[in-house]
Amino acid sequence: MLRQLTRLGRAVPAISPRAVAIAVYADENGKAIAAAQSGVEGVACVDDAARALELYGDLWRATKLQWLHDWCEGLLDFVLAMQDDEGRWINFILDWDATKNLEGKTSLPGGEFWQARAMLAVSRTAEIIDDDRIGVAIKKGLPLLLEHPAAPDVRSLHILTALALSRTVHEPALRKKLPEWCEELLECRDDVIFKNWDMEVGTPHLWGHAQEGAMASASTYMDRPDLLESARLSAEMLYPDIIRGGFNEASTLPYDVWTTVDAMQRLYVATGQSLYDERASMARAWFYGRNAANRPVYDRRKGRVHDGIDGEQLNENSGAESNIVGAQALLSHVVDTIDHYVLEEVAKPTA
Repeated sequence: MLRQLTRLGRAVPAISPRAVAIAVYADENGKAIAAAQSGVEGVACVDDAARALELYGDLWRATKLQWLHDWCEGLLDFVLAMQDDEGRWINFILDWDATKNLEGKTSLPGGEFWQARAMLAVSRTAEIIDDDRIGVAIKKGLPLLLEHPAAPDVRSLHILTALALSRTVHEPALRKKLPEWCEELLECRDDVIFKNWDMEVGTPHLWGHAQEGAMASASTYMDRPDLLESARLSAEMLYPDIIRGGFNEASTLPYDVWTTVDAMQRLYVATGQSLYDERASMARAWFYGRNAANRPVYDRRKGRVHDGIDGEQLNENSGAESNIVGAQALLSHVVDTIDHYVLEEVAKPTA
């Protein structure tokens, strides 16, 4: 996981001497592939860099290893450079000269997911890096969270951002919005199950589905047992069969499994019930072979996570998202084995 992220890492000197981004995709041979699933996208994106910034921040908190802090600083430089003067984040760079993709639909300034993920990442990074630019970026980006509507899956990230900022800064506007955002999630349910958007029908997709975890964490901060009960009821209807079945769906991505693990972990913290810790462990087993392919998705020998399972077929590619969320899901394993990793020099941009 970390070894694959190091292979995908690229210096971006056009931004700063220490700036680092992560190539979006890589094939089975490790060759980087530019994203082009929705037209021209680019070689690296804020979506991945922000999530990697959270990952390396968590690893630094656990280990205090300097090279992890260096990664945080490099990723932070990249993420901050992708915010425009109006506080909006652009998602993709088209090349390793840091040319911003201002027109692609998966990169437009202020897009919901990358705006939310960037805000969450920089808000959490404020706890470990003293950098005046972070406060400036948050202040510029907050109006887009406070004033604009958002789908429930995105709003969940806003809730987590508010909780992160509560630990470092006093933001009355966020404290006021937090109950409103939780009510938005409560209003978008199919019976008791949280939906990702109003028109979603059937079982909610798990990619980016963070509502149960966000509500569980918010309930603790706000002392709102009703929010915890809503999270618990939704989780009981949504997750147990999926986890027991080894995520035996037509297609399963590592990110689907990570959101499940995260929800179980947050419910465990909020309730203290060992059942949720046990379910988190069972969900993690998907990475080790408890899945439809009956093969490990996490290849320990090569130090990488595959890009998911289609039917019973393991996807041989291994891109940024899969390795970031895989490491987040298996964080304790990464922390326990991190002394065995050899930090390679971050690769230079290709011509």
